[in-house]
Amino acid sequence: MKSSRKRRRMWIVVLAGLGLGSATALTLTAFQDNLVFFLAPSDIASKNPGPERAFRLGGLVEAGSLQRAQAADGRTEARFRVTDGPATIPVSYVGVLPDLFREGQGVVTLGKLGADGLFRASEVLARHDETYMPPEVADALKRSGHWDPAQGAAPPAASWNTLSPAAAQERNGG
Repeated sequence: MKSSRKRRRMWIVVLAGLGLGSATALTLTAFQDNLVFFLAPSDIASKNPGPERAFRLGGLVEAGSLQRAQAADGRTEARFRVTDGPATIPVSYVGVLPDLFREGQGVVTLGKLGADGLFRASEVLARHDETYMPPEVADALKRSGHWDPAQGAAPPAASWNTLSPAAAQERNGG
């Protein structure tokens, strides 16, 4: 009689553990699908996100890269390049761009990278004013060697796509 009670308890513990493990796995899977990561253009080459994965792309709108055209459905399509200095990613966005969107300014876009290397944005966020820089863009500039906050303010946005790490160090007195 004692062995059947022990067995029953063991099965209850095993089933409870299995249920708890399944619930945890489902919760983590749902959470993982809703995460949106930030990547700079130079991060894309090393991390190579899949075409089904949505993420935020941030950097500077490269000077001279903005082109506007009429999409097939009559809406405006904007094509531009986002750069963090060492790398550049072409972006396509169908819709109305924010009022503060300009070439040479910081931008964060949400979308997916196509197999052809074109980032198809579903949302475009422009910076607030001339002194604001999205934290993700500031981090990308620091990682790429274009800006050392200890040496002063960030380089002018219009120069990001022309700076080399050596020029950035020279500018910052390093």
